[in-house]
Parts: sequence; C-alpha cells; structure tokens
Amino acid sequence: MMLRSVLARLIVSMAGAMPMALTATARAQDLNAYCAKASNDDRVKPIPEALLPAARRLFNLESADDADFVLRSTVYRCMSGAVWLCNHGANIPCAKADLRRMPPSVTTYCKENPNEGFVPMVVTGHDTIHSWECVGGKARIKQSQNVDPRGFAADQWRRLQ
Repeated sequence: MMLRSVLARLIVSMAGAMPMALTATARAQDLNAYCAKASNDDRVKPIPEALLPAARRLFNLESADDADFVLRSTVYRCMSGAVWLCNHGANIPCAKADLRRMPPSVTTYCKENPNEGFVPMVVTGHDTIHSWECVGGKARIKQSQNVDPRGFAADQWRRLQ
C-alpha cells in the first residue's frame, strides 16, 4: 500500500513537470506563429525562457553570463513576420531609434563647446543613430547608424532563425 502511494505521488509530480517543459517549447512556437501572423509589432517585450539558448547563441553569451541576466537583458519584437531579439547593453537601448538630425540638446551643447570633437551620449541620448562633433559652435554629424524598416538601430537586432 505504501509503495502504491509513493508511486502515485511520483507520477503526479512528473506529470506536473512535463507541462512546464512543453509550455516553454510551446511559447517559443507560439511566438513564431504570433509574429508570422502579426507581421510587425514594435512593442519590445522580454523573451520567454524557451528562447534562452537562442539568445545566448545570437549574442555570444554562451558562458559569460548566467541565465537570469540573459533573460532580463534580452527582448524581442516582430518584424516582417519574424521574431527579432536584442540584448541590452551600456549603449544599446533596444528601443526605436531617435532619427532627429539636430536635437536641441546637441545644438545647445555645441554653442557652449564650439570646437568639441565629440558630443557625449549624456547630451545626445543613447537611442540616437548619429554621433556629432562641434565645429565653430555648430553641430555636425560625424557618423550615422543604419536603421531597419521599422526604425530600430539595425545592428542591435538579430533575427531568430
């Protein structure tokens, strides 16, 4: 009788664990299906745990970081029917890019620092695609990043294959 009770508890606990594993896989499949149907969804959301291996691979986080960090710092969105991932970093906001060619903060900075070779990100913001210099009190774009069709910095996002 006791053996039967132990076996019953074991079966119940195993049955409880199986749906969790299947749910994680189902969430990843559901996410692919959702993006295929939605086509474009610019809302940036945390990845489900099922995408942890893909995030590690796409951003070379194989051994450097623990799973909680990767899950907290990686987000997804849908573009052109596919799932796209981004991993936040010091200068990687994973947000829509600021495309303005002349933000007021940069104009003000250059008036106050007329020949500065680099305008810091504390002035420009981290979501800008441009880097500036000041020449004779006027801001001049030095370099610009590419943006994807949805307006995000293209080099920050990786397509989930």
